[in-house]
Amino acid sequence: SVDADSAAESFAAMPKEEERELQPLVAEPQPYTGCRPCNPAHWSHRFIFLILICFLSFGNYFVYDSPSALQDQFKDDMDISTSQFMLMYSVYSWPNVFLCFVGGYLMDRVLGVRWGANIFAALVTLGQVVTALGATANNYNLVLVGRFIFGLGGENLAVAQNTYAVNWFKGKELNMVFGLQLSISRVGSTVNMVSMKPFYDFFGGDGTKALGACLWVGAVLCALSLLCSALAGYLDKRAARIMRREEKKDAPGEEIKLSDIRYFPASFFLICVVCVFYYVSIFPFIGLAVTFFQDKYEMKQVTASTLNSLVYIISAVASPLFGYGVDNMGRNLYWVLGGVFLTFGCHAMLAYSFINPYVPVIFMGVAYSMLACALWPMVSYVIPEAKLGTAYGFMQAIQNLGLAIFSLVAGLIVDQRGYLWLEVFFLACLSLALMSAVLLYMVDGAAGGALNKTAKERQQLALKEAEDAAEAKLAAIKEPEPAAPLVRVRSNNDIRMRLNTRLGLRPPEQYLFSQKAQFMGPHVLR
Repeated sequence: SVDADSAAESFAAMPKEEERELQPLVAEPQPYTGCRPCNPAHWSHRFIFLILICFLSFGNYFVYDSPSALQDQFKDDMDISTSQFMLMYSVYSWPNVFLCFVGGYLMDRVLGVRWGANIFAALVTLGQVVTALGATANNYNLVLVGRFIFGLGGENLAVAQNTYAVNWFKGKELNMVFGLQLSISRVGSTVNMVSMKPFYDFFGGDGTKALGACLWVGAVLCALSLLCSALAGYLDKRAARIMRREEKKDAPGEEIKLSDIRYFPASFFLICVVCVFYYVSIFPFIGLAVTFFQDKYEMKQVTASTLNSLVYIISAVASPLFGYGVDNMGRNLYWVLGGVFLTFGCHAMLAYSFINPYVPVIFMGVAYSMLACALWPMVSYVIPEAKLGTAYGFMQAIQNLGLAIFSLVAGLIVDQRGYLWLEVFFLACLSLALMSAVLLYMVDGAAGGALNKTAKERQQLALKEAEDAAEAKLAAIKEPEPAAPLVRVRSNNDIRMRLNTRLGLRPPEQYLFSQKAQFMGPHVLR
């Protein structure tokens, strides 16, 4: 016969799938017992990770403006026009019109942020190597190919950097982290501006050989950024294992689809419009400003390059400060409106006055830092976390579409109309950015004001969301029901009856009587 002990053994041998159903649906991470700097939840470990992701784009930003720092050298040594010179910026942006969005989607669904960052950092390094080879060989077309490859990875690397920042620092530190990232990146741009001309003179001061040697310096820095990407990926994987972050990707309702972009709120698309029309008044200006300062203010190239680098120098210092201010005050939309309006005034002074150019350039650096620290984190306030890679990729793609088109337009304006009309063009772009920011303020206010909340209101909202998530987590945990024996326990008479039935024999009379007795007792009436 089969008794209770055998039934218990059968339950112990239950298949793993059935046994797993009885376990809690959400596994709690075990407390970390190592040293504090090795603990992913401790501030010191997160500070180490912050340093790595800040230098993730250092090489990228250094080499992006290498043509600007050597504008006269590129045009003279390679015998190209201003339009051809600006084509080096445009060809960088064209692939990112599509690849930024695709890159964000790939990091969300296919590669993950770690592999995505490593691949895009490798493309940045390869592109700069090809650009340096083209300049050394005096091959303009090869330079364009190198800038194209560089563009394949450059903006997608920024998407990976932003995704890392949100994953590790979402909350009260996020705006400051975005500001610090921008600060370190702009240090790379500043170092490029002030060092390329001395490097050019050091390597001979004439010809494409010296020009190519300067670009090889940028290739080395891109390789160092690739190393930072690999180290950041290792720390992120380790933190995911210890804190079990990977399990969040499989949560119900978090599947990413390319069609998700249709359901993004209107405020997100207005953020993208502000981004496009603001940045086309900054980056093309910096790309052409050295010659502008030389022509209008009769400066030497070294002095003009130093003045041009002030936008990046000031943003490197001011971005963490503004990030800290936005973190503690909130009101992101007010900061964005202030940044756009102040930049408009700076371009107006450069266009219509002969005031000392250091004044508008300094204020432009302040305004640029103010806007960047407030604008980019706003995406995380209106887009779910699992779709941030796609959202930032789309935003970078739209930004690069504007830069690709308006860089060429800026070069044509300078060749045909001069720098005054170029400044008028920038003022028109900033007017559109300002109107879009005002419309964003009204749309956000009608939707509840998520983008312009104070820091205290955001903390209260985050606390409420955490409490709701905890309640949902507890509700999802099912208590295991008492397990029934897998095999019904039978008596000796049951087994004897079953055997006789199979052999075709008539059951004994006493067994038939016992079977009938079950329906004759008083328990039936109960």
